[in-house]
Amino acid sequence: MIKIVRNYLVITLSLTLLCTTLYAQKFIHPGINQSGPDLAYMKKLVLDSVQPWTAAFDRLKNETDLSFIPHPYTHVLRGPYDKPDVGGRELSKSANMAYNCALLWYITNKKAYANKAIQIINAWSDTLWDFDYNDAKLLAAWTGHVFCNAAEILRYTASGWKQQDIDRFSGMLMTVYFPFLRYYYPTANGNWDGAIGHTLMAIAIFTDNRPLFNHAVDHFLHGSVNGSLFKYIYPNGECQESPRDQGHVQLGEGEFAGAAQVAYTQGVDLFSIGNDRIAKGLEYTAQFLLGKTPYCYCEISPRGKKLSDNYEYVYRQYSAMGIKVPYIKEAADKIRPNASRSILTSVRASFKNLTRVSKNLPLDTTAYIAGAGNKQQMEVPKNAIWVSTTQSVQAALDSAAGTGRWVIITNGIHTLKTSLRIPSGVTLSGEGEKSIIFLSPSSGERDALINKQADIHDVTIRDLVIEGGLSPLTSTDPNSNRSFRNKGDRGGIIFRSEEPGKMYNLRFIDITVRNCTYNGVFISGAEHLSFIRCNFDENGAAVVPGPKLQHNLLLTHCHNVRIEESRLDTSPYGAGIALLNCADVSCVNNEIARNAYHGILIAQSSDVEINNNLIEGNNESGIMLEFLYKGSSDITIQHNRIHFNSGYGVESYNTKQIQLKDNVCKGNGIFTGIISDKNQVKITSETRIMF
Repeated sequence: MIKIVRNYLVITLSLTLLCTTLYAQKFIHPGINQSGPDLAYMKKLVLDSVQPWTAAFDRLKNETDLSFIPHPYTHVLRGPYDKPDVGGRELSKSANMAYNCALLWYITNKKAYANKAIQIINAWSDTLWDFDYNDAKLLAAWTGHVFCNAAEILRYTASGWKQQDIDRFSGMLMTVYFPFLRYYYPTANGNWDGAIGHTLMAIAIFTDNRPLFNHAVDHFLHGSVNGSLFKYIYPNGECQESPRDQGHVQLGEGEFAGAAQVAYTQGVDLFSIGNDRIAKGLEYTAQFLLGKTPYCYCEISPRGKKLSDNYEYVYRQYSAMGIKVPYIKEAADKIRPNASRSILTSVRASFKNLTRVSKNLPLDTTAYIAGAGNKQQMEVPKNAIWVSTTQSVQAALDSAAGTGRWVIITNGIHTLKTSLRIPSGVTLSGEGEKSIIFLSPSSGERDALINKQADIHDVTIRDLVIEGGLSPLTSTDPNSNRSFRNKGDRGGIIFRSEEPGKMYNLRFIDITVRNCTYNGVFISGAEHLSFIRCNFDENGAAVVPGPKLQHNLLLTHCHNVRIEESRLDTSPYGAGIALLNCADVSCVNNEIARNAYHGILIAQSSDVEINNNLIEGNNESGIMLEFLYKGSSDITIQHNRIHFNSGYGVESYNTKQIQLKDNVCKGNGIFTGIISDKNQVKITSETRIMF
């Protein structure tokens, strides 16, 4: 289920004993982008004429206009593509000018810069009431952390900013910015929540609000839909917006990196999590922008193919951590000669004496590359039947039934007028990710592929895509046609029999099933069933019979199942894998991530092995063993990385003989101040029914 609101803390300004306890953990001040020692070291570099900081300082002076006059608005309106724009440009210019002036005040001690920054901030805090229109939330998110950084420097230096003005600015943050941003907007593209979290962290620090800070970090780690780092940047570095355009990708990655920079100032490391996930995202994007094309599960967009000023701090952060980021470095090197503030705000005093040995950024090869894009060599039999987009796939399958022959659909979109009925004794293959099966919405049927008889056997489906969306063509904004937005009832592969084991020897190899509002793959009553290097993605929405009932992969009453090296991700309302009344199941080397329910849901099943999987960023528990009428039994969970799921890493009710061994469980559950490996597992004999 898509969770728009998740365990929100009640944040109050009441000066009660409880509030005093909650706020007891003190923040470092100044402490947003940089701490006091960071600012002092940056100033020393500039005054000692050390490059590139002195040149950046000179550029910042040239960009900063002391004759700038702020023009604040009571109501700021910003629509899509700045239509309408009432006060939006003025707000952005003011925030940036205030931060520039505050930095120049710190470096030069010239009061004219402090006075100008104070004038700008006071003008807006005395005037602004609210935001409105489509993109206003994003505008507030972009400007809030910039204002806070300027204000933090002014407040903790001898700038002359009066307490009554500081109080009024704090009031604007908590009565205008905070209420507008606090519920995020995770169903938008992920750059929105990256920016919102960035500003909420900054507001929390300026107002000394520890619960708000912890909540912002928690959303960074666990936000739903597109709202967290793990929903936005995938283990291979691909970004949720990579198919959209590179301007938005860099915007989002820059905001998540900016939020991580703020957290790092306060002692919370969000850079090393997820195998250095932020570095992977920016390295992937920089690689593409610098002329190479990494693999993308969608088609990576060439739009906006221009480097943004996002790379300097990330390069210096990971260099200090001893990690090589060659594409990020090259991007930073190209941007640096024209950059100003970003160079100065990338200075950390703690980095200056580090001499760590550099190591390569670790690659995550779990289930990579899965699906029809995996270019495995296959030997095609000479007697294969080739089917073009103008020919009948069903007729070819019927002619090959029972013979073991291959039916190969050529590259292109094969539009079905009715569900494709799969017979026994056949291999249905494509040529890879460009071989697409698409059930026409006008067919009046739901499922793309179904079994022709209840006892089908010896079937292989491989090297093709089943597109469950209402159109086989992708949008320039991939978020706009995600399955949770579709109204149609669309299923992928649905095979059912009336008895366990009546269907057998079913193999699925290198296939992609995506964007189905019903289950991506649902098989009931089969044995000897295997899924090898498959990509089941974005399946299982909220269509009838309702949320949490449709999944990427649903197996019931199945025996002897192998799920290996597959990717089961991003179900908008369901689980990555759901097993009910199954036995002898092996789930090995899979990526199970970003699903809105549990990563793996198991009920009344036995002899299940979950081994060496990456299970991350799911909205509830990574692995759930639920009790219905009976518990499951003989469950082995070992050598898995189970991290940053919103519930427990592993949650189990009344499971008999469960073994957990050598799993890495970290960062699961609500963030309360530290990213912990404690309290990650709940194993109980309770016969508790989940609601």
